[in-house]
Amino acid sequence: MRPFFRKTDATADDATQPPPPGARVLVVDDSPTETRIFAKVLTQAGYQVETATNGEEAIAVARRSHPDLILMDVVMPVLNGFQATRMLQRDAETADIPVIMVTTKDQQTDRTWGLRQGAVDYLVKPIDAATLLARVRVALEG
Repeated sequence: MRPFFRKTDATADDATQPPPPGARVLVVDDSPTETRIFAKVLTQAGYQVETATNGEEAIAVARRSHPDLILMDVVMPVLNGFQATRMLQRDAETADIPVIMVTTKDQQTDRTWGLRQGAVDYLVKPIDAATLLARVRVALEG
């Protein structure tokens, strides 16, 4: 099993900045362990976090609570992350919510497809916490 976060000496100014006041992130992943890790990193950085375990649930949560950002895994049951992202971007209620794909799918074709579905960024696990927080901050700042 690959580690979720890479060990790195990377420092990112964005990672140490407090989040925008009240910033809410929806973490979508079918792995309870990875969901817990993402939630912990984000919560410790000051973000409010909600979770969903598949794409269908993510769409329902996004419509209900309208988070500021969605971190979306790709390989999930019911509705995968590519499909869910495309549906979110085509829905007037959720089209303005930025989506960052965070997945182990590391092929260039996967990255391109994810961005074509409407994702604003595409990160491949393992990822270090500083980079994750920096990319979240950049996406929130639009």
